[in-house]
Amino acid sequence: MVRVVGVRFRPAGKIYYFDPNDIETQPGIAVIVETARGLEYGDVVSGVKSVEQEEIVAPLRKVVRIATDKDKAIVQNNKQKEERASKICLEKISEHKLDMSLVNVEYAFDGSKIIFYFTADGRVDFRDLVKDLATVFRTRIELRQIGVRDEAKMFGGIGPCGRPLCCETHLGDFAPVSIKMAKQQNLTLNPSKISGICSRLMCCLRYESEFYEEMEKVMPKVGQTVITADGPGKVVSSNAIKEMVLVELQDDSVRKEYLIKDLKKKCDICDKKC
Repeated sequence: MVRVVGVRFRPAGKIYYFDPNDIETQPGIAVIVETARGLEYGDVVSGVKSVEQEEIVAPLRKVVRIATDKDKAIVQNNKQKEERASKICLEKISEHKLDMSLVNVEYAFDGSKIIFYFTADGRVDFRDLVKDLATVFRTRIELRQIGVRDEAKMFGGIGPCGRPLCCETHLGDFAPVSIKMAKQQNLTLNPSKISGICSRLMCCLRYESEFYEEMEKVMPKVGQTVITADGPGKVVSSNAIKEMVLVELQDDSVRKEYLIKDLKKKCDICDKKC
């Protein structure tokens, strides 16, 4: 087991583990940590705990110190620089007539690098743009192409549910989402109903997918014959959340709802209750 502390570098970003280095930290405290690109400023989101060695991405870097007022002033100054860098980059993109959209600009804490995040439909030759930006800022420049889901996470917004986007508020990583999940939940397959503002399938479709997969194993299928307290009938529709099915009775064609625990299947071979 390894003692670690969890740190985030941006709201709802991925949590990275660091060696607490015998420094007392707790959630909500800002710290300066060692990273592959130098010193960085982040927020502690999980206190010191022990995790398995397999969960660690080697090498495990250290927490250098609790962030000081001077460190926080540097962060604020960098944010102001990012606004200026964004304007300059947009001008350069226009000059070079590149088919790309600038999404965000991020200064390294120590100013050793500036990262420009952008979206584009395909590959973009931005070598001349990098040279121009390096001439202006006289530091290392990195252009990083991101997807539309990452773009939505950075910009934020309000989802179809009327709440702030999940990716903006609490999703650290994007999990795969498939159309099968929407089918399992009996949702309309209209793209405008099951897509987020990023035009991709909504991340929340995955939240209950495991439950629906388990219920799929025990719920009778539509069209299946079942035995109810009122006699045999065929399943017309099902509701996994309520654990109920709508059954059309064979005797009088009346449709009634039943809990699945109160049903029995009808054997197709022996025509008896199973």
